[in-house]
This record gives sequence, C-alpha cells and structure tokens, in this order.
Amino acid sequence: MLRRLKLLVLLLSLSLVLAGCSRVGLAYRNLDVIIPWTLNDYLDMNAGQKSWFNDKLKEHLAWHCTTQLPGYLDWLDRLQQMVDSNQVTDAALQARTVEAKQAIAEVAREITPSAIELLQGLDDQQVKDMNDALAKDLRKRQDEFLKPPLAQQIKERADRMNKRLDAWIGPLSNSQRDRVTAWSIALGDQNKEWIGNRANWQAQFIDAVRQRRSTDFPQKMQPLLVDRESLWTPQYRAAYARTEAAARSLIVDLMAESSVQQRQKLTQKIDGVRSDFKALKCLKAAGN
Repeated sequence: MLRRLKLLVLLLSLSLVLAGCSRVGLAYRNLDVIIPWTLNDYLDMNAGQKSWFNDKLKEHLAWHCTTQLPGYLDWLDRLQQMVDSNQVTDAALQARTVEAKQAIAEVAREITPSAIELLQGLDDQQVKDMNDALAKDLRKRQDEFLKPPLAQQIKERADRMNKRLDAWIGPLSNSQRDRVTAWSIALGDQNKEWIGNRANWQAQFIDAVRQRRSTDFPQKMQPLLVDRESLWTPQYRAAYARTEAAARSLIVDLMAESSVQQRQKLTQKIDGVRSDFKALKCLKAAGN
C-alpha cells in the first residue's frame, strides 16, 4: 500500500511496497498513497477541487480499508509462514508478488474513475503546471540516477538496498553485503531503461490530459492508470523481467544465509505492520 500503491510485499517488494512509510496510519491520511503515478504531487488544486478531492478521499479510503485490508492480513500471514518455515523460495516469492500485483490492480481500477473526473476538470494552466512539474521531476531523476558514472550508479543502488535490508532484517554480514553488490553489478545500466520508460509514460499521460475534453478521454486514461504494463517499451519490459528475477534471486540467497536474529527482526517488522492494520478504526468497524 504505501507510496505508489505500495501494498506490502516481502523483501523482494520492499522497494515496491514498504520502503516509503513507517506506519500504515500515516499513509492513510493521503489519497495519493493509493494512486499510481501520484497526481497530487504534481497538481495544484483550487479550493473546489480540494473539497471534492477530500470527499473522494474519504470514500476511497473507507472502501479500501473495509474491502482490501482484510486480504492484506491474510497475505501477511502467508508471508510470515514463509519466513517461519524458512521457505523463502523463488516460487513462493513469485506467488506473493502476483498476489500483490492483483491487489494493486484492484485498487487502481477502483480509483481510476475519480482520477479521470479530476483530470477532466483541470484548466489549461493547471495542465501546463502539471506538465512542468512532471518534467522537473524527470530531470531530477535523470540527474540523480543517470548522470553519475555507471560505477557510481551501481554503488548507490547497492547502498540503497543495504539500507532497506538493514531496516528489515538488521545489519548484513560481509557475505550478504557482497551478494547485494553482485546483484547491483548484474543490473548494470538498468536505471536508463527505468527512466526511459517513465519518460515515455509521462509523455503519453500529458498528451492524453491535453485531450481531456474528448469523448474518448476515459478510454485513453484507462491503460495509463490501470494497465500501465501495456504501455511499457519493449526494452523496459525485458529489463523489468530481468530485474524482478534478480531481486527474487537476491532475496532467496540472503534469507538462506540469514541468522536467527535477522529472521526474528523480519518477523517483528511483519508483526508491526499487521498490528498497524488491525488498529485502524475502519477495520475494527468491519469486524476484523
């Protein structure tokens, strides 16, 4: 769940899911945590739009909490069983990832009509400002992830992963850190494909929004917000498959080498997320 539909996926999906927010309750204060390619970061809404947005926020969060979160608790139980039985395998990780993607898609389908309605109501200045904000964000990412020499990109990627892992399983051993380094080296210039795909999506998104008065606008936005994989470049599609497989292999190897203390910490983190979910008032009201 969390940022960009960060919906809780074990270490493989920590970079997709849990890395963005430490507490579920905090995430639930913002609708953009459940909207893919968040609009709220790039859009300056007027008073009327903000009022409408807040009303929709309440509706979507109520739906999400009462209909989706119970499934996340079951998902966490399956995740916990993998760790407790020391069965963190490639097949098990693929299964959990498929489940998470299905949950993400369900949320995207639910909130896309509201996103379309919001976009249809934008004026020309808002569209221009949003385009400028998206372009600025892309330049920032290019500066951060593409401009450094490849060796520096590889080191920084490994450092980010080490930091994420430390938060979830504690300090890594030397051999585990070496495995992370090898993982990052193997990904090579993956940053280029990632940023290139993001640029491609943003260009198509803005082009569609500029035609927001057309009768087929909802149909144009559907793949952009719900089925983004259908718009991936061939290069990124291949790169993503390699990256996902490399991540699973990394996690399998790290967990196979994990200490009792590391597994205990991971279990505690999972328990913490489960407790955060169960503490939500809307979930209690639903009888879970």
